[in-house]
Amino acid sequence: MRNIKIIIALIAFSFLLGSIAQAQGGLNPGGIDVEKSFNAHLKITEKVDVEPKLPELKGTIKKQYYNVVGKPVSVNYLPPKIRPRAFKKDGVQEFYKGYLRLGGGLPNALLGDFSYNLIAKKQLNVGVDLSHYSINNARKLENQRSSDTKALVDGTYYLEQGFAVNGQLGFSKKQVYYYGYNDLNEELDTTKYSFESENVRQRFGTFFGKAKIFNGERTALDFNYSAGIDFYIMQDFYAARENGFKLELAATKWFNETHPLEIKLVTDFTKYKNFETQKLNNFSLRSAYTYHADRFKVKLGANLTAHEDNFRFFPDVEANANVVDGIVTIYAGANGGLHKNSFRNMTDYNPFLESAVTIKNSSDIHFYGGVKGKIESIEYNGMVGYKTVENLALYKLSDYQDSIPRFNVLYDTATIFTIQADVSVPLFKGFEVTGSVMNNIYNLENNEKAWHLPAFSVKAGAKYLTMKDQLLVKGNFFLENGVPYQDENGDAKTLNTLFDISVEAEYFFSKNIGAFMQLNNLANNRRQRWHRYPVVGLNFLMGISARF
Repeated sequence: MRNIKIIIALIAFSFLLGSIAQAQGGLNPGGIDVEKSFNAHLKITEKVDVEPKLPELKGTIKKQYYNVVGKPVSVNYLPPKIRPRAFKKDGVQEFYKGYLRLGGGLPNALLGDFSYNLIAKKQLNVGVDLSHYSINNARKLENQRSSDTKALVDGTYYLEQGFAVNGQLGFSKKQVYYYGYNDLNEELDTTKYSFESENVRQRFGTFFGKAKIFNGERTALDFNYSAGIDFYIMQDFYAARENGFKLELAATKWFNETHPLEIKLVTDFTKYKNFETQKLNNFSLRSAYTYHADRFKVKLGANLTAHEDNFRFFPDVEANANVVDGIVTIYAGANGGLHKNSFRNMTDYNPFLESAVTIKNSSDIHFYGGVKGKIESIEYNGMVGYKTVENLALYKLSDYQDSIPRFNVLYDTATIFTIQADVSVPLFKGFEVTGSVMNNIYNLENNEKAWHLPAFSVKAGAKYLTMKDQLLVKGNFFLENGVPYQDENGDAKTLNTLFDISVEAEYFFSKNIGAFMQLNNLANNRRQRWHRYPVVGLNFLMGISARF
């Protein structure tokens, strides 16, 4: 069967070839004859440029005017993020928890200073400070010696509710010696007055503390508050005793984050006892509102005080105006209040005071005005003031022939005209020069002079600190006029002028260990700040420093 299919296919293929050959019977059976080759080409023609033209306009041309009515469209968008310009950083200053200085010097001086941050956490911060300084010049001037020792613990705790609590406890002991009899010996040209140190020693021991509660974070209503107490118990070597207790409540409301309204209530109790008991109980209510504008600031307020049912109003006002932004600002104001002449305050100022004194309030009203500003990096402030004072404290020797000279306090009504100028000049990074000049002109109602109160003083200082806090150098100059005093005949005299130059340097050899040196009273000035009590002449200290 398969062979039959092959035979039939061959017959059909042969028949197909025969049909094709018959259809092409007119051609050369041997191939294709080419009669003529075809060569097509175009004739050379010239290019014709045609420029298009717009059709002519028909009619007249008129200017068309359109009125577009503006319509404000509110667009809501996120405020832009303003990024500060990048500056080269000096690097983060390394933090040290503790600092220690130990040293000694001449004449027979001892210095110790220790500070340490016991706890430094986000919610709790506790630190301790201990200090001691003593000097003994008894080899040159009998019993010319003193010492000052202080211990303090301070801590603050921040609660999650947004308020904080601060507490402080401390103790201080100051010792001075009534060595003024040496000047009396020199005046009388004798040596009959001589004492053992225990017989002319005065010691002030004070235990003190504070407690305060305040808002540790910013409140939603921009309202700041605080409430605190301040107390001390003081006793001297001659059985004088003084207690003080102060309660203070304060609140500040900020309007538009710029204008504060402040209110402060203070109750201040003092009890002093020697041969008799004396009390100074003061009350004060101070309120003020401050308005800040672009070029000026105005503060309006008053201080209401009370003592023994005697109520008084004192001003608390001030106005500032920027004449040239950041360069010249003029200001004027007035304030006043009660200031205590307590046993503690007066012995801090004059340690050679008697133990039996009269304590009183001084009341004053101060009017002032001036100009301040900053030129380049130089900051300046010039001020003139006029103050009226009731019960201004003056100091006189109780007995000019007493073998142990001590001072008593007397009070007078006075007016004080003050001229003061301050300047700060940072010459370059790490180096700063400061200066201050002050002159007081006293006019007293009963006394001829303002006994033992300075009138003219000049202060100048220079400080240099290296970038890495490796070297610190300080220099100070202090000039003060001789203070007036009254001699045994009642005549006004003037003590010699103070002229003091001191230098100090501290250098850290390594990250934690260094050394310091102080040279005090380079001019060896023996000025008497208090009549019969010359100051120590040239003295110096040196020792080691540590930070950790």
